[in-house]
Amino acid sequence: MRALLAAAVAVVVACAPVSAHSAGGGSGKAKKAKKADSREIVLPTGTNLHLELRSAIASDASQVEDTVRARLRKALTVEGRTVLPAGTQVVGYVTDVERAGRVSGRAKLALRFTVVRHDGEEYDMRTRTIEREAESTKGKDAATVGIGTGAGAVVGAVLGGGNGAATGAAIGAAAGTGTVLATKGEDVRLDVGTLLDTQLTAPLRVTVTR
Repeated sequence: MRALLAAAVAVVVACAPVSAHSAGGGSGKAKKAKKADSREIVLPTGTNLHLELRSAIASDASQVEDTVRARLRKALTVEGRTVLPAGTQVVGYVTDVERAGRVSGRAKLALRFTVVRHDGEEYDMRTRTIEREAESTKGKDAATVGIGTGAGAVVGAVLGGGNGAATGAAIGAAAGTGTVLATKGEDVRLDVGTLLDTQLTAPLRVTVTR
């Protein structure tokens, strides 16, 4: 009986390393096959990226370093071969935020993209900064002051003739200016689906299957 048990243990020990070696060899062959079946393609500096925003950002809500997500609207190709298909995800962050002021200064928002995700891999990339600035409210402000001046002049003329018109105009202008100072400027908002365009500022290396 002891002889039979010893023989069985010897068989198990002898077979174990062979099995492990076989499994390891199979895994190594798979990795080598995958590596041999792929190659690196370089997208040059200046390549245009046409993007669609997938996360909303705004000058009154976002902060510097907030994550921004988008996807390619058009595939990136090299010599007629698709390297990154439409829909490929890119990720970046907010680089600058300036909120709208009540007295001066327009709202601003800036962002750039730093990562592209494709086929289960992530690749570092560098793009131009995308900047957006709120429209000026000077025309609206001038209209507000003008309305205040005109209304004041009418009231002043009714109450006190010519001199009253001049006094009323001054009072109306002051009131209009007060309204402008109390009104906050426009914010910058980029909603989901907003179309953005930028460029690579450094070569982007991507591994693709042959």
